[in-house]
Amino acid sequence: MEIIVKTIPHKKQRYPTVGDWFFKKDGLIIYVSDLGCWQYESAIAIHEIIEALLCKARGIKEKAVTDFDINFEKEREAGLHKDNEEPGFAPDAPYKKEHKFATKIEKYLINEFDLNWDEYDDKLGKL
Repeated sequence: MEIIVKTIPHKKQRYPTVGDWFFKKDGLIIYVSDLGCWQYESAIAIHEIIEALLCKARGIKEKAVTDFDINFEKEREAGLHKDNEEPGFAPDAPYKKEHKFATKIEKYLINEFDLNWDEYDDKLGKL
């Protein structure tokens, strides 16, 4: 399987997210928002790769994840969720377990880069 990671302008994401994944016939595509920091972008990419592969292994379809995320963002705009709340942590997220594990690895990676998780998380939240 080929895994392609591309950094793109944040406004070009399919919906308000800093990391997006989907499968094509021959592999996995990851889009990461340009944050001007390769370590931040790498941490997001690793998170997305882990989440996508775990979803694939467990039979969770990308469409279910994307549809959930897009609906969650619409609900956020309607005031039903906090600005910093992540869809993957919602109790009814179809990929909650996979998202939580990917976030653990993401946190470890940010720490190994000698970066501050709270500063990183704050920057992501401001997009």
